Amino acid sequence: MTRRILAPVVLGAASVLALAGCAGASPSGGASADASGKVTVVASTDVYGSIAEAVGGDYVDVTSIITSPTQDPHEYEASAQDQLTLKNAGLVIENGAGYDSFMEALVEASGTSAPVITAVDYNHDYPGAESHDEAHSDESTPAATEAADDHDHAEGEGHDHIEGFNEHVWYDPHTVEDLAAAIASELGEIAPDHVADFNANAEAFTQQIAGLEDSLGQIEAKDAGAKIFVTEPVPVYLTTAAGLDNATPNEFSESVEEGQDVPPATLLESLQLLDSGEIRVMIVNPQTGGAEVTQVQDEAKAKNIPVIEFTETLPEGQTYISWMQSNITALSDALAA
Repeated sequence: MTRRILAPVVLGAASVLALAGCAGASPSGGASADASGKVTVVASTDVYGSIAEAVGGDYVDVTSIITSPTQDPHEYEASAQDQLTLKNAGLVIENGAGYDSFMEALVEASGTSAPVITAVDYNHDYPGAESHDEAHSDESTPAATEAADDHDHAEGEGHDHIEGFNEHVWYDPHTVEDLAAAIASELGEIAPDHVADFNANAEAFTQQIAGLEDSLGQIEAKDAGAKIFVTEPVPVYLTTAAGLDNATPNEFSESVEEGQDVPPATLLESLQLLDSGEIRVMIVNPQTGGAEVTQVQDEAKAKNIPVIEFTETLPEGQTYISWMQSNITALSDALAA
């Protein structure tokens, strides 16, 4: 896994910290388990933290760096405490592709020896992830074994933002299924006494993912080809899996995602699209916005187009599975409205 310093602001505060080791730390600075014997897992966001908890069960202690919808992973400034947390990790999980670049800076600065799992490596659209489909194809082999044997983690390639690539891969059930298998595999390497538990948990999680895919298939059966408008590309993997057509002008959603003003011509095109009567549902990310987002949202409501919200972090009290199912239900209900 290529580890590069991408955010110097992290090091300004963190490099002056004298980092103390903890019980169970490896000579190179990592820690496989905490005082209770659990594997210490550090995830960039609570989305990946929830997946790690589902796979690790009683044998992991998970810390998520970002847990609030007010924290933007693109702009997050890590602290000295975050660096200490990474140093003491037994396993690190990040998104990659520039979404949470602060994690790569923390890994570099902390000197942790923990393995790093990068979610985008398990997405079939990500460059270097050629073995993704091979790892997914043999259902007779335990998922964790497949991930360990067949996936190369795209080592050495780095995970910078790639133009045109949608980095919000946790909305892709296929990716998350293989990611869970990879987590089980790595946890099994760290805590071999619990390999059977991790594999069983990953298989149970996979069955829940299959339930999500069934729900998406029900939407596709009724509404395949329905046009939707997304103010940011966050939910597009999920809506594509439901057979829906993202009709949003690319420059609109890309501008919103990058925090830039939407060009006037693109805004006009978007408003005309909403006026055409072709759009069945609008999906908004409430964690990003701007005047143009407000304008198209108001226009959608004026045209009686249902507007629903898909976030980037877990709502309070939700697990990954319950959150995704609630998103799918909201989408199905909006299409039926």
